[in-house]
Amino acid sequence: MLDIKKKLQDEIVSLEYELRNELPREILKARAHGDLKENAEYHAAKERQGFVNAKLGQLQKRLADFSMIDLTKIPRDRAGLGSRVVVLDLKKDEQVTYYLVTSEEADAPNGRVSTSSPIGKSLLGKQVGDTVKMQAPGGVKELELLELLTLHDLEK
Repeated sequence: MLDIKKKLQDEIVSLEYELRNELPREILKARAHGDLKENAEYHAAKERQGFVNAKLGQLQKRLADFSMIDLTKIPRDRAGLGSRVVVLDLKKDEQVTYYLVTSEEADAPNGRVSTSSPIGKSLLGKQVGDTVKMQAPGGVKELELLELLTLHDLEK
């Protein structure tokens, strides 16, 4: 989780620098070229400025959301954010390991699924022995939770 906060903070610093230093210089330089109606450099710089402003707002909101996560409220006996779960796909008879992570950390091919994804949502709050059914692109999946390590177990 600290990695995500650091990554967000670094990206915010970078965008703020661009917004306050680089883009004003580009806009000033483009304005010096004359007529603004047909000035592609000016319009590109202004468009980038709008994009950077919007992205900065999103990142700041996301960072604020992260700051409000109370890790002590994440259950110790049920799947939650930061958990590693081993499930048995009952139709394929194969074990799969998933890590329940934030959307920024999601990497499905490597088993890192967002808690807001269909698999992540279906596993949240489940305990060892629970079976979940979820709709997947290939049909309904039925998963049995075999092993669970929560964020608290993994911190040790």
